[in-house]
Amino acid sequence: MKNILLAVTGMTPQVITETVYALHQNNQSVDEIHIITTRNGKEKIYSQLIGNPNGHFYKYLEEYGFEKNDILFDHTHVHGVTDEYGNELEDILSAHDNERLLAKCLDLAFQFTAGKNTSVFFSVAGGRKTMSSCLTLAAQLYGRPRDRLYHVLVSPEFESNRDFFYPPKPSRQIELHDLKGRPYYKDTKFAQVILVPIPFVSIRHLLSSDQLREPKDPGTLMLSLIKEEEPRLTVSLPAGKLSYKTLELDMMPTHMALYAFFAMQKKQCLKTTDTCTGCHDCFMDISALEENQEAISKLYRKLCGTRPFEEMSSSGIAGLTTENFRSLRSKINKALLGAFGPYAGKELEITATGTRPDTRYGILMDKKRMEIVI
Repeated sequence: MKNILLAVTGMTPQVITETVYALHQNNQSVDEIHIITTRNGKEKIYSQLIGNPNGHFYKYLEEYGFEKNDILFDHTHVHGVTDEYGNELEDILSAHDNERLLAKCLDLAFQFTAGKNTSVFFSVAGGRKTMSSCLTLAAQLYGRPRDRLYHVLVSPEFESNRDFFYPPKPSRQIELHDLKGRPYYKDTKFAQVILVPIPFVSIRHLLSSDQLREPKDPGTLMLSLIKEEEPRLTVSLPAGKLSYKTLELDMMPTHMALYAFFAMQKKQCLKTTDTCTGCHDCFMDISALEENQEAISKLYRKLCGTRPFEEMSSSGIAGLTTENFRSLRSKINKALLGAFGPYAGKELEITATGTRPDTRYGILMDKKRMEIVI
C-alpha cells in the first residue's frame, strides 16, 4: 500500500517536514508528498526544503535514517494554484481565487484516491484557513475509509520559527522570541510536534460510478445524492435567494431582480401544455427586455434596501442595454453554476435560443416546478 501525503501550505514550508516527522513518530510511513500552494508558497518550498541538497527536507531524511528516494518529493509534486489562463496565483485573495484553489484540491483528491493500492493522508496544518477548508471538503467528497485527515500541533514557541523545521538529531539550541519580541534560546528537544487525527464523514460511498469518472464540483456531487423525481426551484425576493433541492444561493439585488423577472415570465406564460419542454414562448429578445425596464426596476426597488433608487447608475439594472444585460446574465449564470453545478445549471440558467439578431432569452425549467415568493 502506497501512502500519499497531500497537504496545503502557505508561507511556512516547515509544516511539511513537521507533518512527515509527526507521521513517522506515529509509525505511519510516507511514500510520496504532494503539496498544493501558491506561487509564493512554491518559492518558499524550493528555497528552504528541496531546492538544493542542503534543503531541510533532505536534512530530515538523512538525520532520521532515510534514503533520498525513500519519499518521492520534488518540484513536480508541488502543485501551484493557477487562474484560468494557467498563471500561478501569488495568494488566495478573492472568491475567484478560492474557486481555483477548491478545483485544484478536488482534482488532486480525486486523482490520488482513485488508486486501489493507495492511502491518502490529507494534511490541513498549513496555509490560510480557506486552504484548509477546501482540502477538508475534498476529503469529505472523495476520501475512502482508509484515508485520513490530519492536523499538526507544534509547541507555540517553536511554531513558524524560521529555524525550526522538525526536532533535529542531535538536539540543538535555537533562537526564539517571547511575547514582547525579546530573544532567548531553547533546546529543540523540548519541542512537541503532535499529529492530530480529524474525524470526517465521507460521501464517496454514496456516489454513483458515473460521478466518479472524473472530478466534479461540490454542487453536482451533493445534488446527485438527493433522490427527488422533480426538484423544485424557489425564487424568494424577501430572502434574496434561490432554493433548489436542499441548496441555496444568496443573490445580490441586481441579479435577483433580473432573474426573478425571467422566472415570472415563465410562470405567467399562458400557453397550456403539460410541460415546457421545447417551448420558448416566454423567451424574449433585448428589445422586449428594454420595453419591460419598468417592471424590472420595480422588482429591484423591492430589493435594493434603503438606498434611493434614483441614486442607482443608469448603466446597470436601471438602464438595461445589450452590453450590460450580457454582463449581468454571465454573472448570474456563473453564480448558478457554482452553487448548483453544471447539470442543474442547464435548466436554471438564463439561456439563449436563436441566432443574432434574433436571439431570445429565458429559463428552460418547467414552470410547474417553480415557485416565486414576492
